[in-house]
Amino acid sequence: MPDAVIIDALRTPIGKRNGSLADVHPVDLSAHVLRALQRRTGIDPAVIDDVIWGCVNQVGDQAAQIGRYSVLAAGWPDSIPALTVNRACGSSQSAFDFAAGLVRSGHYDVVIAGGVESMSRVPLGAGRELGRPFGPMVRSRYSSDLTSGRFPNEDFNQGIGAEMIACAWGLSRSQLDEFSARSHELAGAAIDDGTFAGQLIDVPDKPGFVADEGVRRGTTVDTLAALKPSFQEDGVIHAGNASQISDGASATLITTPEKARELGVVPIARYVAGAVAGSDPVQMLTGPIPATEKLLGKTGFAITDIGVFEVNEAFAPVPLAWQATFGVSDKALNPLGGAIAVGHPLGASGTVLMTRMLHYMRDKGIRYGLQTMCEGGGTANATLVELL
Repeated sequence: MPDAVIIDALRTPIGKRNGSLADVHPVDLSAHVLRALQRRTGIDPAVIDDVIWGCVNQVGDQAAQIGRYSVLAAGWPDSIPALTVNRACGSSQSAFDFAAGLVRSGHYDVVIAGGVESMSRVPLGAGRELGRPFGPMVRSRYSSDLTSGRFPNEDFNQGIGAEMIACAWGLSRSQLDEFSARSHELAGAAIDDGTFAGQLIDVPDKPGFVADEGVRRGTTVDTLAALKPSFQEDGVIHAGNASQISDGASATLITTPEKARELGVVPIARYVAGAVAGSDPVQMLTGPIPATEKLLGKTGFAITDIGVFEVNEAFAPVPLAWQATFGVSDKALNPLGGAIAVGHPLGASGTVLMTRMLHYMRDKGIRYGLQTMCEGGGTANATLVELL
């Protein structure tokens, strides 16, 4: 089986809700990052076998197979196909895993994997206005949990799931807020140091938009203490220790070592393995733990073999529960901050995290990196890559 290697990974700066990217159509935003990836690698778009694109809320401006229309907006040949995938928050991480698997199988030679979400233009949960998701059979299966009094409107609720995780792992509000303040501090320092400069694209007509704009400098536990709980009156989850609603796009280019030599491009990293796992859909957000365990089991790696970890900060209890389970040091976990500080543009976040991690690995000479993220419905992806 051939290896799959990553040639490059790029992203837009992440825009806050109704911020710098709010007036950019998500198809155009996708096209901008596709064009930037093509320009930087110098490849002829005609060699691309497929574009696999993540997007969560596929309604309104993001409906009608947004991956395909993003390719057309990029001005690439009509012959280049595209696929839009949805695994909730892990959509573009799944796109990345699918692309690597197709390359390793020999089915494709060159694939772009990435994703987009404009949460300013297509609000979170917009599709639910058209009907009632989940269906009566799912609801009846979990009815004893959903009618326990903890869930508004007898619905699956990620915020309540985060509250349940905090309770199960004994995480106090102060611990969650300390982690959240750290996220802002690390992200701000990375922006100031120019750490992200090599991975960000210029967005046309946005000349002043050069950095993730959700970071709130000077955030402390004391400033976060003033925020009211969002999901339970006596809860610990609030707007300051949850991910921000955001806009953004990201993309990676994946091929074989042989094709890379033929095209005259040099890989950043090798795809080692990926795993996806399901977990309790009511608690919902613990999936990164079994996904990581599954990945370690299939590769034979120990957690200590890996030098850096990106665990998506959907809510602060998610990475903290994962960290407590695997005993990973603070230094190795989300060293550049995360979605609490910079935002979580759903369909783009998987390859946003991969982009951040790959460039950090190259900057610091770290051989192995692992990325994992929780997803609505109680699933999660985990992916392991090796620096070349």
